[in-house]
Amino acid sequence: MNDHEERLIRDRRLRALADLNATVIWIADADGRVHQSLPSWESFTGQAFEAHRGSGWLAAVHADDRERARATWAAAVRDRQALSMRYRLRRRDGEYREMQVEGHPVQEDGAVVEWVGIAVDVTERLRTEAALRTSEARLRFLDRLGQATRTLVDADEVMAATTRLLGEHLRTTRCAYADVEIDNDRFTIRADWSVPGVPSSRGHYSLDLFGPLAAGSLRQGRSVAVNDVDAELGEEGGARMFNAIGIKAVVCAALVKGQRLVALMAVHQDTPRRWTADELALIEDVVERCWVHIERVRDAAMLREQDRRKDDFIATLAHELRNPLAPVKYAVALMRKPNLDAARLAQSRDIIDRQVSQMARLIDDLLDVSRINRGLVELQRRPQALQPLLRQAAEAARPEMEAAHHHFAIDLPDAPLWLDVDGARLVQVVGNLLTNAAKYTPDGGHVRLAARADGEDAVVEVADDGLGLPPAGLGRLFQPFTQLDHTVGRGKGGLGIGLSLVRSLVELHGGRVGAASPGVGQGSTFTVRLPLLAEAAAADDAPTASMAMPLDGAPTGLRVLVVEDNVDGRRSLVSLLEQAGHETAAAGDGDTALTLARSFGPQVVLLDLGLPGIDGLTVARALRRDPPAPLRALIALTGWGTARDRARTTEAGFDAHLTKPVEPKLLLRLLGDVAAAAT
Repeated sequence: MNDHEERLIRDRRLRALADLNATVIWIADADGRVHQSLPSWESFTGQAFEAHRGSGWLAAVHADDRERARATWAAAVRDRQALSMRYRLRRRDGEYREMQVEGHPVQEDGAVVEWVGIAVDVTERLRTEAALRTSEARLRFLDRLGQATRTLVDADEVMAATTRLLGEHLRTTRCAYADVEIDNDRFTIRADWSVPGVPSSRGHYSLDLFGPLAAGSLRQGRSVAVNDVDAELGEEGGARMFNAIGIKAVVCAALVKGQRLVALMAVHQDTPRRWTADELALIEDVVERCWVHIERVRDAAMLREQDRRKDDFIATLAHELRNPLAPVKYAVALMRKPNLDAARLAQSRDIIDRQVSQMARLIDDLLDVSRINRGLVELQRRPQALQPLLRQAAEAARPEMEAAHHHFAIDLPDAPLWLDVDGARLVQVVGNLLTNAAKYTPDGGHVRLAARADGEDAVVEVADDGLGLPPAGLGRLFQPFTQLDHTVGRGKGGLGIGLSLVRSLVELHGGRVGAASPGVGQGSTFTVRLPLLAEAAAADDAPTASMAMPLDGAPTGLRVLVVEDNVDGRRSLVSLLEQAGHETAAAGDGDTALTLARSFGPQVVLLDLGLPGIDGLTVARALRRDPPAPLRALIALTGWGTARDRARTTEAGFDAHLTKPVEPKLLLRLLGDVAAAAT
């Protein structure tokens, strides 16, 4: 084998070695210049010998590293010292790779005869080390963030701490956290951090400020990173907005949960900045951690608030139920006095009637709230004129107005305002508003009920000059079991459910309700808006008035079986029926009721459901299977009054369902209807 062949074999070996482990073996003359071909250099860089000979190899070194590499190499040659340096070398595919270069002088008789060395590609090792350092720094930061926010129990404090720590960590100009509204368009920056001299960005914004492309990406959960807003966005793409707040680079990390954009973390820089993938990943990680913590804090705060409101409600309920019991107790004691004159006796009866009715209203309101929350309320809607309904509500509220000596004004238009409504529910809505106005207006105040047409809506206003409303309280005014602090002790009782009920019933009608007030002590105005019916349609659909007149009393002669386990309730009901001319029998349990039904032969059975032993539903089914011959009506008279309870009584065979305490006139009228139907 000749020298040429040996050289070819050696060159192939060197190239194979370079391809195998990205190591370049190089040789230079004593003067530091390359005067022979370097096969592994040629294989790695793609430079031919003519290109890399002499100092031509420097052309393959990155321009930013070239002068440093030349100077370091020249110093090593001059000082005849071993060489160690790092530079970026262009690989044959055009990519620059980090090379660790080591060189050593070869000496003979104390003189340098040549230089030998290697250049090892350390790019992947450096990347791995950098990634490890970045990961460690990221984990240290996230741990510090967790430690700083772990004990915080206020959502705004969590946002403030998170934005400050992230902004300082990234050395940015501003960092902000934003909640995204449920409409996926508006977002609110509730807390942010910025370097001194840079204003806060807190406020309400539209997502469209980012421009259509960026906004679309954010809504889909794709974060947006802009290195230079002028170069990448342009005036119409969002640059104008960012320039207005002195921002030249921005990252906006989007968080989507349940297919909805829920939060944003924005990082601003006042100069162009090339954001790294690691920085973007960190911001995305932080916004998710922040959101999870904030949701947890908000849930805990909501539970605490619900617990507080529950305790307040129970205390208020006890207070409101005890209040009517006191005058009832006093009135009963008074009625026991011998030789009580007729006026005092009538007064005592009226007190008992009013207070029991008040307790019934409280219970009915509670049941209404429960039914609405469970979607069990069905409106009985029909076309009706608004004005008569408002007059009914006014008449119902008039006793409270007169008791407080209020100046009560009613201002209604002459032309009828037609609505498609459940009349009873609308009377309830306006009645609650009038009751509130009377309650929270000091004695001798002014209350006004007015109505008008406004475009396609009918507007009902209840205004007063009473305690008024603080601006901070308007947002929670219609929440259930809510009473504003400034009204506690100054109003005249209540459970704090009236306005919640008003809002729910109005919204069921497709309307809306609002409140306004100049401030505490300056009165308030509640406004209800409901959609108007076209007058022609209303006139066509309005039902004609019924010619039937309600019965004031009931014909006598019915045999009525009263089944009630409460002794006082049973005795008083029997006395009421006997005074009305009915023949009665009474039972306190289900077994006795079935026995009496066979011997007494009732025409009507008034049957409680919650009986000892056999319950009322079982008794009803037994009576339907084997009814007494003259039985005409089976009526449930019970404290259970939900839609489910009514369905159960219907299924058991009851003809009617009355909820305690039933108005005596209503009960006697129902018995009169039964008697009239039999004649």
